Amino acid sequence: MKRIILSLLFVGICTSVYAGEDLKKRIDSSADRIESKVIEWRRHFHRFPELSNREFKTAEKVAGHLTALGLDVKTGVAHTGVVGLLKGGRPGPVVALRADMDALPVTERVDLPFASKVRTEYNGQIVGVMHACGHDTHTAILMGVAEILASMKENLAGTVKFIFQPAEEGAPRGEEGGARLMIKEGVLEDPKVDVIFGLHIWALTETGTIAYRPGSAMAASDSFRITVKGKQTHGSTPWTGVDPITASAQIIIGLQTIISRQTELTEDAAVITIGSIHGGVRSNIIPEQVEMVGTVRTLNTEMQKKIHRKIRLTATKIAESAGAIADVRIGKGLPVTYNEPELTAMMLPTLQEAAGAENVNMVNAITGAEDFSFYQQQVPGFYFFLGGLPKDVPPEEAAPHHSPDFYVDESGLKLGVRALAYLTLDYMERAGRTERKSNLNE
Repeated sequence: MKRIILSLLFVGICTSVYAGEDLKKRIDSSADRIESKVIEWRRHFHRFPELSNREFKTAEKVAGHLTALGLDVKTGVAHTGVVGLLKGGRPGPVVALRADMDALPVTERVDLPFASKVRTEYNGQIVGVMHACGHDTHTAILMGVAEILASMKENLAGTVKFIFQPAEEGAPRGEEGGARLMIKEGVLEDPKVDVIFGLHIWALTETGTIAYRPGSAMAASDSFRITVKGKQTHGSTPWTGVDPITASAQIIIGLQTIISRQTELTEDAAVITIGSIHGGVRSNIIPEQVEMVGTVRTLNTEMQKKIHRKIRLTATKIAESAGAIADVRIGKGLPVTYNEPELTAMMLPTLQEAAGAENVNMVNAITGAEDFSFYQQQVPGFYFFLGGLPKDVPPEEAAPHHSPDFYVDESGLKLGVRALAYLTLDYMERAGRTERKSNLNE
């Protein structure tokens, strides 16, 4: 009897492998067919970008597309988020795919026929708005994946949850938003998500390639504010007061020695950056206080704790040595984007099949941060990078993310569509195979 069961199991596995190959051929032909549509969507979103928690028109277009595909669609999640549910023809795991939708307060300088001319208010200022980090490509790619998978839903052994997320770049002052709020509002439940995949276009790696890293792939991002309080006096007689400006200058230098002299950088990278410093109103007045704000990037929890402790110690002791007082406040932001090594190893062959093994490369960790990390704290997740650098542009000449000159090669979008669709298909098949083996052992 056991031999018969084994034979049937073998036949079932072989049949599912051949079926999977056939479905991937369908994915490839569909990706070719809708590539121009994906690029058209991307250009629309790029021309009409919207800031965090204000992605009203973007969400409307996404929801209309998902509804037309026959998905169960929920809108207004975490303000402007859209969630589409695609139930396959056979039972299986729930696979979530996530794309972020928000743009940045950046004025575009790229000469494109679909360049953004949008201006709006951000934190009390009138600013330009631009998709300077590629979220327009993420949204368009996931719309393409939804269209392809919806066309073969009867062949899917599981459910796909398409998560179009607002405010990855951070909610406006005084508001909640992003992945954390989506989780709070139940995006990973009903039905419960088993695994989540996401990608980020990367303008510094060549189109047609995929980059990944197991473990800590992107850094935790924390912010801090240091207020240095001195004693105001005339600029001509600094000895009659306590100068918070010179104390702040020494603190800034001291903070850098935390990285260069007190942190074991062979273990993991770390960054401390002061992004803003304010103090004083005129040349001949030493002010009462100076305020500086900055960011900390770390790739493991213990290093994060140590650096936080050192920031407090360095700032307060340097201030005391100058007769000043330093008030240090550190706020936790985004956790480490952590790709579970086992999941990464399991899905790596899928990426290699989608892009070609020679085009899939393991890279060093990136000190940028991603709120996809909040999903990974709840369910296993895998996050990878999609090349967007034109083949004729040297990486050192590429404009960085979040800059007015940010640019991506649209010919790489089709690979993003194929990769996410392949990951969904293969995860469902491998989860089903594991379940069949488990049933046999029982």
